[in-house]
Amino acid sequence: MSTSNRRSGLAFPTLSPRLLYRIASTHAFSERGLYLNLGYWDTATTIDDACEAMVKLIGQTAGLTADDEVVDVGFGFADQDLYWMQHFGPKRIIGINITPEQVRLARQRVAERSLSDRIDLREGSATATGLPDACCDVVIALECAFHFRTREHFFHEAARILRPGGRIVLADSIPTGPEFNSWRNPFRALLNDAIRASLAVPRDNVYPSAVYAAKLAAAGFESVTVESIRDQVFPGWHRALFEDSGLRQRLGPVGWLLRHMPVPKTELYSGFDYVLAVARRAAR
Repeated sequence: MSTSNRRSGLAFPTLSPRLLYRIASTHAFSERGLYLNLGYWDTATTIDDACEAMVKLIGQTAGLTADDEVVDVGFGFADQDLYWMQHFGPKRIIGINITPEQVRLARQRVAERSLSDRIDLREGSATATGLPDACCDVVIALECAFHFRTREHFFHEAARILRPGGRIVLADSIPTGPEFNSWRNPFRALLNDAIRASLAVPRDNVYPSAVYAAKLAAAGFESVTVESIRDQVFPGWHRALFEDSGLRQRLGPVGWLLRHMPVPKTELYSGFDYVLAVARRAAR
């Protein structure tokens, strides 16, 4: 996309993640809790069930156990951490989040459940966590790595803080493929760049799955898989967005804007993939 836009002169300034989530405030997607993921709609029929299904999928994919020390980057309002602690019982979760308002509310919610000794939530950057080398067994990034400046820097940071053999699991959105950058479809290039910029996605994070896997490997990971689950995410989210009035109300001005954008509704996600990426830190 960035190449195409430089050729055609099309470009939008990228919103910062901190500003994006300050604008969003507590306009969460789900009615139960404050989930902020698009949901895993394999069998779910409501946004609440889909959000929890996504968090469950991530926990299962990571193979979370009672022996694991977990670093969760971009934890939102900590719903996922509370779920993982309840259902998988890891030894400890350290959360890293760049948005102060989210950190404050998430800490309050964790404290209300008397879990502050096991869920340690910190304000900070996913690309410079300040954590010591080889301090955790699992790193998770649920629907947030596309924001990082850059995702590649985060891969290297995750490799640094993981113990040898440790796991990384990401639920992430990327372009569908080379046609995303095609000069032959300037409307789609313009639309996708507008969506990218409004969702605080740096241009350096725009690349397909093969490049994604290669960047993980270059950062020191092995057994890398990048699997598309877009068919279990986008169609269900799309239906909920345009059929669930409660979801639109919770989204506030963002929901109104998405519903009234003067483009075919399927074009909102037709240029994007949604992947589940998994890898292990190489043994030293």
